[in-house]
Amino acid sequence: MGDTPWVDTHGHLFLIDDDVGDVLERAEDAGVAWVMCPGVDVASSEASRALARRFPETVKWSAGLHPHDAASWPDVGGRIAELAADADAVGECGLDWYRNLAPRDAQLTAFGEQVAIAKDLDKPVIVHCRDAFRDVYEILADAALGERAVLHCWTGGTKWTKRFAELGVTFSYAGSLTYSGDDTLRLGARFAPPHRTMVETDSPYLTPEPLRGASNEPANVVLTGSVLADVWGVDVAEAARLTTATAARVFGDPRG
Repeated sequence: MGDTPWVDTHGHLFLIDDDVGDVLERAEDAGVAWVMCPGVDVASSEASRALARRFPETVKWSAGLHPHDAASWPDVGGRIAELAADADAVGECGLDWYRNLAPRDAQLTAFGEQVAIAKDLDKPVIVHCRDAFRDVYEILADAALGERAVLHCWTGGTKWTKRFAELGVTFSYAGSLTYSGDDTLRLGARFAPPHRTMVETDSPYLTPEPLRGASNEPANVVLTGSVLADVWGVDVAEAARLTTATAARVFGDPRG
């Protein structure tokens, strides 16, 4: 591994159709030091915890309920809270007004309560925001979590990136930053503070160019990082240093 390793701050390792040990070995070979593995429901949060225990120096984990399943919060919220108490972060949680797979009231309740759990535990919260910028902004502004509010797979353009940056949040960019049709996203990324920005894969989804169409995995985060370096006008090693330092500060470095 090089002197400036990367971190994949959002990879659903439990969804990758390959041995996780092999996946993490390929990541190490590519220069990726460690991975944050976020849960999206009770079962996946428990799976993330198991992977972190199996690979304690390369996997961090979180417990949360995805907005698509927000209607189940009254039944599973207690268990999510129990898991979150032992996890490295809360989430993936948030609002999704694009697919609307759960009622909006249910999404707002589940997200608001998970943000409150994160604040009570003094832990980061990993936020899913799709076509819900205004509502997510208002909730995070009220919570005042600063950099501990992590905007996973950030897709905002210049306007919303500037507005959220004023809240002191942390931005995380996925493979969509590399897509040829996403000039708006790259323009917005110019305004993401380098000291509060990370990179991720969202594995096995959002595979970056030029591998788009294949299943994604943590090793590919270096491709997104390289594009972010271009956007910022810095060399790749500097982008790795900046994003990795942010990941370690926000989530904690499993290597100690």
